[in-house]
Amino acid sequence: MGEGGCVVDHHGCDFFPERWFDLVIVLQANNTELYDRLQKRGYTAKKISENVECEIMMVVLEEASESYQPEIVKPMSSDNTDDLERNVATIVEWVRGMMAAAVVGGQR
Repeated sequence: MGEGGCVVDHHGCDFFPERWFDLVIVLQANNTELYDRLQKRGYTAKKISENVECEIMMVVLEEASESYQPEIVKPMSSDNTDDLERNVATIVEWVRGMMAAAVVGGQR
């Protein structure tokens, strides 16, 4: 992690120091879509309920916003493959911009 250039996939914000991240993506899903997705994966009714409740209350977005600088926290819809493709394109664009800014600024 010290050299940078890493992608970290995690479900919590309290494990990593703020200085490690230049961008924090919070994927969000429609409650019905999330319910169906988790049911297909075989989650228990209790676990589905917990996850849907967290999504309704925007727990992960709130934790990310409290743990990191608000300008680096980016919520993105993740309901279907169209969202996935759009998110990948957007993230690639953001990262390219960040890399270009780092080169201009004399970093890496």
